[in-house]
Amino acid sequence: MPELPEVETIKKDLVRAGLCEKRIQSADIFWHRTLAVPSANEFHKKITGMEIVSISRRGKYLIVHLENNNKNKLSFLRKQESRILDQVRDDEMIKAFLIMHLRMSGRIDLKEKGFEPRKHDRARLVFNDGSQLLFHDTRKFGRWYFVNHAEKIVGKLGIEPLDRKFTAVWLMEMLKGKSRALKPLLLDQTFIAGIGNIYADEALWYAKLHPQKNSAKLQAVEIAALHAGIVKAIAKGVKNAGTSMGVGKANFYSVGGKFGNNQEQLQVFRRTGEKCPRCSAIIERMIVGQRSTHFCPACQKRSKLKNQNHR
Repeated sequence: MPELPEVETIKKDLVRAGLCEKRIQSADIFWHRTLAVPSANEFHKKITGMEIVSISRRGKYLIVHLENNNKNKLSFLRKQESRILDQVRDDEMIKAFLIMHLRMSGRIDLKEKGFEPRKHDRARLVFNDGSQLLFHDTRKFGRWYFVNHAEKIVGKLGIEPLDRKFTAVWLMEMLKGKSRALKPLLLDQTFIAGIGNIYADEALWYAKLHPQKNSAKLQAVEIAALHAGIVKAIAKGVKNAGTSMGVGKANFYSVGGKFGNNQEQLQVFRRTGEKCPRCSAIIERMIVGQRSTHFCPACQKRSKLKNQNHR
């Protein structure tokens, strides 16, 4: 469930919690499929002793930047000739990335020294001060990737919707030659990274565009509206620290079980039967591309609708 705003919130909370500069003392994989690559033995061997230098996000992926500069060996070499140290420094500095995809129910918790893993904790990092990072995932869909190059995992993702390069002009150029329904297009992570079901519905509402409208039929003014709607929906979600819908297992919680606030600002998502905030028409729900989709039939009109599955 976590989309760009939710993962961005988790990233910020982990940084605020002081995770950067912590050194990994040990690592555990409690559910073997949580670790997609490499093997568990290789993962344990290589990540032990590495230090977290920064945390970033790409689309819906959380990226932990790691380094291992073998401080003990470098300390010894500093006593030797500086020429030797210069020759080995680059070889001794090992860089890697631990990339996490939360999928439907993944959650990250930080716990104190001695905390015992729970039933649905699938992976764990233990730091040099005894504190722990636990990956809690009831549905087991979340994945960890430990790689030397982050692009191996996130290289095919599309543009970030809050990137300066994401403009109405860019969107117009990228839509040339495309003929797809808008809702599935927005969910395509190779097109625009980070948009999921919640923010696609919200963006289309802001743009006053029907979820099934064909991208090839968009006019310039509609493309500009779509661009503005995407940016507004995502920026709002980030500002409000993500969207938490209810208290179910798949609900979004940030670090420490903190809820997001964006659910109070949603215009159409999961508001079936309620009045549209813009025109007071009744919000409807339909299935588009096998995804539950919410829209206003008055604000987001589309002529000659076919094969709708309203619910």
